[in-house]
Amino acid sequence: MTKIIILDFDGTLGDTTGVIVRTTQATIAELGLPARTDEQCASMIGLRLIEIPPVLFPECEVDGELYAQTYRRLFNIFNTEGAVELYPNVKETLKALKERGMVLTIASSRSNASLVAYVDSLGLDGAISLVLGANDVKEGKPNPEAVNLTLDKYGFKPEDAIVVGDTVFDVKMGINAGTRTCGVTYGNGSRESLAEADWLIDDFSQLLDIVTA
Repeated sequence: MTKIIILDFDGTLGDTTGVIVRTTQATIAELGLPARTDEQCASMIGLRLIEIPPVLFPECEVDGELYAQTYRRLFNIFNTEGAVELYPNVKETLKALKERGMVLTIASSRSNASLVAYVDSLGLDGAISLVLGANDVKEGKPNPEAVNLTLDKYGFKPEDAIVVGDTVFDVKMGINAGTRTCGVTYGNGSRESLAEADWLIDDFSQLLDIVTA
């Protein structure tokens, strides 16, 4: 029986791809790094900022902290009001899940402060009970630390949980924690990259069918 749902944010709840890619491209330009396509930039979503340089620029030695600091500064410029919207049916589905007694939390590679700001501004604060960001854990996705911390906080077992996300990093985080997993196909990951998930959904509202299955 599902008691808790641990959700990714970027590409799962909020459509942040546009602002992330614009910020990444601006960061690349400011730091004079090799050019990358928008698709390559988007494929980094799910990693913590300091973990991106060695993956996105394997041919270079890039200071991860400098990259992260530059990105955060530029993100504040691009993250204008209305730049990020919820995906269809997210708010209604979260409300319905909460009414069914589900504990709903977020585990993201985004900073805690940024997550809390989005949760508040997008009207999710009434549904989300816990937010864990990149600075709340020592190890990022796909390490299961965020899931383990969440389960420990509420006294749940892995079999009580479903991890929901749009990238392979989310799915593997859940698998590594021993939970069931659900991949959303409308975000930043391909169906192929999410193949290990227990379920795949094309619309967030389909999560209701999974929980009651």
